[in-house]
Amino acid sequence: MTDIMNLITSQLGSGAVQQLSQNIGADENATQKAITAAVPLLLSALARNASSPGGAESLYTAVSRDHDGSALDNVMNLVGNTSSGNGAGILNHVLGSQQPAVQQGLAKSTGLDAGTIAQILQVAAPLVLGALGRTQQQQGFDAGGLSQFLGTQQQQAQAQQPDLMGTLGRLLDSNHDGNMMDDVGNVLGKFLK
Repeated sequence: MTDIMNLITSQLGSGAVQQLSQNIGADENATQKAITAAVPLLLSALARNASSPGGAESLYTAVSRDHDGSALDNVMNLVGNTSSGNGAGILNHVLGSQQPAVQQGLAKSTGLDAGTIAQILQVAAPLVLGALGRTQQQQGFDAGGLSQFLGTQQQQAQAQQPDLMGTLGRLLDSNHDGNMMDDVGNVLGKFLK
């Protein structure tokens, strides 16, 4: 089965990361570190969104309608123009009110400022949904299959990077009650708007 992280990483070769870092005025290594954190964070948020039947159906519909994987074919265009892939809109739907906290947390862990992190997230978001859309088409997932796939992706990321995923989980828990589901549920209804 496809690993979304590897699929995106293979599309974001050193040339794309270098171009992105130049466009946003950031160090290339810090940019790579931020991307490496942003992708599993977004996958985790999507997995939590899709963990309920209604959430899975909403995500499935949005991915089927708007994300066919073509973003993966236009990576250099996307990194050259961070506003070209509707990343800001995607982030608003996926992270909602947690977006500033997520940006600050990633900024702290990478040494980049929150504005630069916002630009990196705007590139990562369409790539994640594009990879998810492509995988959904290739595997023939229905809403339940998509939810299971995202859960598996989240578990793999947790196993490979437990410290990072623990930190990212805390970033997604905006009210700090230890339960991200209530926080993610607050943004779930916005996904199809």
